[in-house]
Amino acid sequence: MHPNSPHALLEVRGISKDFGGLHALQGIDLDVHAGEIVGIIGPNGSGKTTFFNVLCGIHPASSGRIRFSEHAEISRLAPHRVTRCGIARTFQNQRLFNQMTVLENVLAGLVSRTHAGLLPIMLGLPAARAEKTAAEERALELLALFGTRLAPRRDRPAYSLSYANRRRLEIARALATGPKLLLLDEPAAGMNPSETRELMSDIRRIREAGPTILLIEHDMRLVKGICSRVVAFDHGVKITEGSFAEVRNHPAVIEAYLGHRAAVTA
Repeated sequence: MHPNSPHALLEVRGISKDFGGLHALQGIDLDVHAGEIVGIIGPNGSGKTTFFNVLCGIHPASSGRIRFSEHAEISRLAPHRVTRCGIARTFQNQRLFNQMTVLENVLAGLVSRTHAGLLPIMLGLPAARAEKTAAEERALELLALFGTRLAPRRDRPAYSLSYANRRRLEIARALATGPKLLLLDEPAAGMNPSETRELMSDIRRIREAGPTILLIEHDMRLVKGICSRVVAFDHGVKITEGSFAEVRNHPAVIEAYLGHRAAVTA
């Protein structure tokens, strides 16, 4: 386990989020260091996705602070400003542009890193041609991270992809923003064991390509297989963190899962 450190890429201190009388998050402290793959686990309703929503600016924190990279405080920034700081995410529910091609979906993610904007780039207007070429080259590099799963399908509409490839495309689009920190919200949801194993390789490859990764996941095989550190939430509280074995065997984690009629197995 990493000690709290001013050198952490992401430093969360005392983050709470209230929705009326509901305390969705209560005093969360967490450090994520560059190069890590950190997993967040916990029963449904434990505050995991709310935590991601606060990190990326969808919900402003009710209290506490978030320091990211060289940015002293991001806990109340709008989502587009958080993205510019270097945080990108995927969602539990797919949010692709279904009628656009695979390549166009990734180009949409690159807009925040261009001057011309998406429409001029896609139309190939004179002022945007150089950026269009550079953007397409970068988009193809990102598709290539997933081997033959996406690159050969670059000109197909997103709706025509398999479920697993749609999940991969969402990750590629998030990577297009050039994040230092990538948030993956249940990336293995709906995948069979073979697809999950391939996803684990994909995530390792992505980590080697640059971004630090913080993920939420219910599939304990994936968490055990790729996460250097695991954090457990329950009822909006961080109950423990450590190695997978340490967290899995922690009494509070066992109680949290048994209380929700589920076991922590891998």
